[in-house]
Amino acid sequence: MRYGFAARAWRQWQKLPNPVRTKLEGKLKVLVENPRRHAKKLTDSSIGEYRFRIRDYRIIFDIKSDEIMILAVGHRSTIYK
Repeated sequence: MRYGFAARAWRQWQKLPNPVRTKLEGKLKVLVENPRRHAKKLTDSSIGEYRFRIRDYRIIFDIKSDEIMILAVGHRSTIYK
């Protein structure tokens, strides 16, 4: 399985501090191996189907056949707004 970014998520990714981005990259590799095991299904699917939690940051994504489409990346205080 592989992953890709939506345009909005890519802009959010670029704004993250480098240490946070490095940490998230490592965790994304774990997510790609088995996405449904490490993710939680969201009750309100208007922003995405699943979320992946890394400390205070969240990655919101959908799973389409063999690709994870990352829809949003951000701090937990602002990601759901």
